[in-house]
Amino acid sequence: MRGMMLAGGAGTRLFPISQVASKQLQAVYDKPMIYYPLATLMNAGIREIQLISTSSDLPIFERVLGDGHQWGIDLSYSVQPSPGGIAQAVLIGESFVQDDPFALVLGDNIFHGPIGLDNEVSIFEAGAVIWGYPVSDPQRYGVIEIDDSGSVLSIEEKPAVPRSEFAVPGLYLYDSTAVSRAKELVPSGRGELEITDLNLSFLRDGELRAVKLGRDTTWLDSGTHESLLESSNFVASVEKEHGYKVACLEEVAYKMGFVSVDEVAETLESMPPSPYRAYCERAILG
Repeated sequence: MRGMMLAGGAGTRLFPISQVASKQLQAVYDKPMIYYPLATLMNAGIREIQLISTSSDLPIFERVLGDGHQWGIDLSYSVQPSPGGIAQAVLIGESFVQDDPFALVLGDNIFHGPIGLDNEVSIFEAGAVIWGYPVSDPQRYGVIEIDDSGSVLSIEEKPAVPRSEFAVPGLYLYDSTAVSRAKELVPSGRGELEITDLNLSFLRDGELRAVKLGRDTTWLDSGTHESLLESSNFVASVEKEHGYKVACLEEVAYKMGFVSVDEVAETLESMPPSPYRAYCERAILG
């Protein structure tokens, strides 16, 4: 199983701070935003990961994340030439995906709590899996209707009268046919390849399942000034209350068995003195 992170887009909703750095490099409390979706993939045991972003932002991502060896993963990069929709990422990652299934996560989506990606990765055979998150205002989102077996019955984009309370977060699991399906998509009225249309392709073939997320899971889309602040406040609250860091990649890598304690120690030696380094030393090195 491979993983892809889409960290492109123009970041217009975050203007003017998006002029300073990509949306996905903005701080969510004490870490760059991109740490959170990367931790989502790593926690599911995914170690071959490609990040897709703009040509101007990729060098910064490479400086911040490197090739991933410090976390025991293989991290590569591809350019998104222009904002062309989420499904465009599937086409850009064609050579990376090859014939393997893959998880796709959006770089501004933050998950906290059980999401079941690790289980879905372990049992995945074919088709596509998406997630459903209960919201109070589903008319603002893509909405799915799910039967008791987890099969998706319908998908609607921002419906006036939603058929359910389940919005679709930016996390998807696909088999390799997603590439050929994406090649058949027609750009929408806004000139983009829509991820909803890709999911509908699987739905029409009866190959789309959904995982319902419960109230013990939090999903945050950090693409606006307000939601970015809310995400930072949420992470700060969790870390203060529970005493652990959310999406500490060194800790995730160690707990997943991707790196040894000696390798973590070597990584920490290259960090400047900071509360983040002090936490890693305390939580991992003891």
